[in-house]
Amino acid sequence: MSSLPNCPECGSEYTYEDGSLFICPECSHEWSLQTENENNEDKKVVKDANGNVLNDGDSVTVIKDLKVKGSSLVIKIGTKVKNIRLIDGDHDIDCKIDTFGAMKLKSEFVKKI
Repeated sequence: MSSLPNCPECGSEYTYEDGSLFICPECSHEWSLQTENENNEDKKVVKDANGNVLNDGDSVTVIKDLKVKGSSLVIKIGTKVKNIRLIDGDHDIDCKIDTFGAMKLKSEFVKKI
């Protein structure tokens, strides 16, 4: 039994290896297993407090009073945040909150609406 992957384009099981590339004889698609693995690693899944997957443009609600660092302001529980943007780092969410301005939030303190 062959341990080669099926073609990602047409699903054919008749792929063959040519150097560092895999080739499908049915649809002539060529791909590298390294780039396929790198693409899967690049996709970071960000989840909210309930385990729902967050995407760019989603709306969320804050589930805990959050103190704003360097200020006496507090983001209250239930504050709605629209049109979030996911980023890399400790704080996963970049957003703009009405009356507060631009903020970075951790996904563990929000839930998807």
